[in-house]
Amino acid sequence: MSILTVQEVRFALAERFAISRGARCEARVVTVSLSDGTHAGRGECVPYARYGESVASVIAQVESLRTALAAGLDRHALQTRLPAGAARNALDCALWDLEAKQRGMPVWALAGLAPPQAQMCAYTLSLDTPAAMREKAARHAERPLLKVKLGGAGDLERLRAVRQGAPQARIIVDANEGWDLSTYRQLAPMLGELGIEMVEQPLPADDDAALAEIPRPLPVCADEACHDRGSLASLQGRYDMINIKLDKSGGLTEALALRELASAAGLRIMVGCMVASSLAMAPALLVAQGAEIVDLDGPLLLARDRDPGLRYDAAGVHPAAPALWG
Repeated sequence: MSILTVQEVRFALAERFAISRGARCEARVVTVSLSDGTHAGRGECVPYARYGESVASVIAQVESLRTALAAGLDRHALQTRLPAGAARNALDCALWDLEAKQRGMPVWALAGLAPPQAQMCAYTLSLDTPAAMREKAARHAERPLLKVKLGGAGDLERLRAVRQGAPQARIIVDANEGWDLSTYRQLAPMLGELGIEMVEQPLPADDDAALAEIPRPLPVCADEACHDRGSLASLQGRYDMINIKLDKSGGLTEALALRELASAAGLRIMVGCMVASSLAMAPALLVAQGAEIVDLDGPLLLARDRDPGLRYDAAGVHPAAPALWG
């Protein structure tokens, strides 16, 4: 039996965060707690309007399972009760956390994984003017990997400015579906000249077939085009890498399965996040072990994280303490 608590939590951002679809100054998350009266497990998700989600709709999805959870719904049965998405993610991660506490063993052991280690983490520079992005890049030039948000006119100038600000940093870029085919054809050859290592979701997810027919001079990663294992068939030949996010896959359970199947299919692995607190990053870090790119910097973009939160240092992002999750 699990007693459900679900609520919205808001986190102010350290500074305005912008991508091709818009900007915001706070992160709105949904937090789920499941208790058996002695132990409690938690999960956090970010409702995303791009996928037709809102805080209200996600809370309603979670609430729809209140009776089933009280009757003993487990994480295995959950996979067929809700579709992939934010609501299932929060519940799935809370169920993993609860089971770990009940059994007195960490989630990584329950899942049959090796003990997690710190992972080098990307740091995201949000979309802005070239001058502002140059300044941000200079402030974060010591970070080993920068992820640069792009989105249309002026992107080449933005990238040149970022490279000037951080001449030694490794750089990947994310267009968030903000380019058309003509823009991709124009910019792709120049990205390599600037030392860019990968481009994420350059074309809209529902208009990306051309990626299979044209040269890809640097790796192209599917983000909005990749959700769960059902997405993989449509990605073959179009993308070289996938970005696994728990809010898209619907939780840790599906994310682990997605990683295994994608790797077997020859796709390279990135693990990313929405802008959220350490509670959302902790389970994703288990999926991120050994991934080629780890982009779990959500807490670094907040004015204040949860306490306790994940530890970030020169070695990267470290596994969660039991008091946080897992």
